[in-house]
Amino acid sequence: MTEHTLTVAGVAVDTRHWIGGERVASATTFPDVSPVDGATLGGIARGTAAEAHAAVAAAKAAFPGWAATPRARRARILHAIADGVEKRLEDLAIVETCDNGALLRSHRRGVMPRVAHNFRFFADWLLTLGHDDFDTRGHINHVSWDPAGPCVLITPWNAPLMLATWKVAPALAAGDTVVLKPAEWSPLTASLLADIAAEAGLPAGVLNVVQGYGSEIGDALTSHPDVRRISFTGSVPTARRIAASAAANLTPLSLELGGKSPLLVFADADLDLAVDLAVEQYDNAGQVCLAATRILVEETAAEEFTRRFTEKASALRQGDPRDESTDIGPNIHERQLEKIDGFVRRAVAAGARVVLGGHRGDGHYYAPTLLTDVAQDSEIVQEEVFGPVLTLQTFSTEDEAVRLANDTRFGLAATLATGDAERAARVTERLVAGTVWVNCFFVRDLRAPFGGSRHSGVGREGGTWSFDFYCDLKNTVTAPKGFNGHG
Repeated sequence: MTEHTLTVAGVAVDTRHWIGGERVASATTFPDVSPVDGATLGGIARGTAAEAHAAVAAAKAAFPGWAATPRARRARILHAIADGVEKRLEDLAIVETCDNGALLRSHRRGVMPRVAHNFRFFADWLLTLGHDDFDTRGHINHVSWDPAGPCVLITPWNAPLMLATWKVAPALAAGDTVVLKPAEWSPLTASLLADIAAEAGLPAGVLNVVQGYGSEIGDALTSHPDVRRISFTGSVPTARRIAASAAANLTPLSLELGGKSPLLVFADADLDLAVDLAVEQYDNAGQVCLAATRILVEETAAEEFTRRFTEKASALRQGDPRDESTDIGPNIHERQLEKIDGFVRRAVAAGARVVLGGHRGDGHYYAPTLLTDVAQDSEIVQEEVFGPVLTLQTFSTEDEAVRLANDTRFGLAATLATGDAERAARVTERLVAGTVWVNCFFVRDLRAPFGGSRHSGVGREGGTWSFDFYCDLKNTVTAPKGFNGHG
């Protein structure tokens, strides 16, 4: 071990940046604190504009070679990265659990396998990417996807590696080079990804990882004139700053932002299913952008729904996320705990009634909470809490349900529980959301477009939509007799 290596649950993690195929230290570090027990895991290289500019320079230098790499070879390297993820799945799972507090069982069974799948999916999609040529008065139109250039990818702390690779994989597949800036509250698995990618044969400079505070290095990355794409997942205020920074260079943006999604429960729904869907919104301690935190229940079913929900949610086990029997782990950081508790306390002061929870536990744990008697225009209904806090409101008609569901500035997702297929079709058509689930939740397919409406984001990624973003699309038109044999 060296001064730049920390050990997390027996796994060695390099704390330095990864730039141009080499580890690069900074003059100072910042502390990485585990939400599991509040212990400091170690000091992480604290990037400055110098490291940010060096990473972009490395990405720019590596771009021509990577862009010219045949699709089949790019795909093989992405599959090799997936192999490396699977080989180190247990290491990645335990490190990320210690770093961000999500359940170890979820990391083992769902999250890390999805990380590998991200690479495999986009590697395979790349090999089928294309558009049928089409005719215009005898002229042939041919559409192609050209690599765009260096990309800056800024990722959140709630699902660090999965959401990072949701961006990294299509960018690399497209032939772009990458500067990845992980969240400062959960940087460790991004460092491990750099090791895995290098071992898989990814050329130096194609993937770079720069750590640090967004307030200190963010602008240096997003305002850089050599950056050709920026993809960000996070908050609306940060997105505004990124957009302003990118504007001078007209750098294209993909923004996946917050949500305040509804769960509409009609009286004709299977109530046990509806309750299961509602309780599932506490997943990852409520730190899920897609979570349906506003439960809207038809009046005639509200009493029975609330009774069943309270009974099921009360049985959830909150505790150490490394324990297989734990259902809800900690929230990420003391600042996040204070934010969550502030939302609840202000809601109660404004007249909300606590049905379940409503208080902090020891350490970084917040009790699963349900609030009722909340006004539609109240802060707790309109603003994203990003914690295990749900609200319950009632409606009497389908029109009222849709009106309440759409009455926020967000539009990321919506969930609907009903036994009436015709109603499902009517309501989903009227909901403002990038994704709508009917009698299910969190079923995700990488072939589908993903993103949000209104303040929940700009653009869509997934399948060909990802390549549309990470590439420059070109249409080549050839005359039917444009070649005469001369030249």
